[in-house]
Amino acid sequence: MIDLNFVKQLDQFSLIVNKRITSRYVGERKSMFVGHGLIFQEYRQYCPGDDFRKIDWKVFARSDRLYIKRFEEDRNLVIHIIVDFSGSMDYGTGKYKKYEYASMLALGFGYLASNNNEKFLLSTFDNKLERFVPKKGMRQVAAMYSYLNTKKPKGTTKFESALGKYKALIGSKSLVIIVSDLLYNPKEIRDVLTRLRGSEVKLIQVLDKNEENIAEEGHVVLKDAETGLNMKTFITRWLKQNYLKKLSEHRDEIQKACDETGAQFYKINTGMSIFDSFFEIIKD
Repeated sequence: MIDLNFVKQLDQFSLIVNKRITSRYVGERKSMFVGHGLIFQEYRQYCPGDDFRKIDWKVFARSDRLYIKRFEEDRNLVIHIIVDFSGSMDYGTGKYKKYEYASMLALGFGYLASNNNEKFLLSTFDNKLERFVPKKGMRQVAAMYSYLNTKKPKGTTKFESALGKYKALIGSKSLVIIVSDLLYNPKEIRDVLTRLRGSEVKLIQVLDKNEENIAEEGHVVLKDAETGLNMKTFITRWLKQNYLKKLSEHRDEIQKACDETGAQFYKINTGMSIFDSFFEIIKD
């Protein structure tokens, strides 16, 4: 279930987020949640005479090439929030399972959008995409909380088949926020991001702390959260190192797909403070 204390703290949460953003940036708007302003349009290669302040140094660090961000005026921004509810999200060794943490992120984004009079739409996906369209106004957030708080993750999912047609639901320049553990084929993720080009995309990976640093050793029984199948295995130090190597390579592939399509990639751990996670996501 979504932490009720988090819901009660949403007003304070909104003030903290806005204070952090406005104290960090003065003048040109850097966040979609601080009034109307600019929305990311595309990357293009830097040319002499361009404003060097628009160079994306993160992309330069990864590609050794200079790219600048192009923006356009944002007057009627629509925020699309998409949350993964496949079976693998029903995992957690800490205070929250992945789907609970992802739901809190979604609820926070919805609250911030509504608080700034920006329209938002919520969708979830497991083996299929499900749209949730509540009423306008702050009641929208209450309905969103009720919906997310009763929904349970289930089944297997193919990322591309679930989200591949989402582009048809976007009528104008939009911000698309996808919250998932992203344990999918990187090619599927790249294909979806390619189809979403033209909108600003924030791709948020939510993993449990144990998925980033396996604590178990020796004989264990592993259960596939999506299929329910059990597998007996013996976890060695080498197996842990190999798993972490594969996880790092998987993330590198996702990062590469984001760089190629202009999307932003964020790695979040369920052990992180929800406030710190939001600031990490919306500070760019």
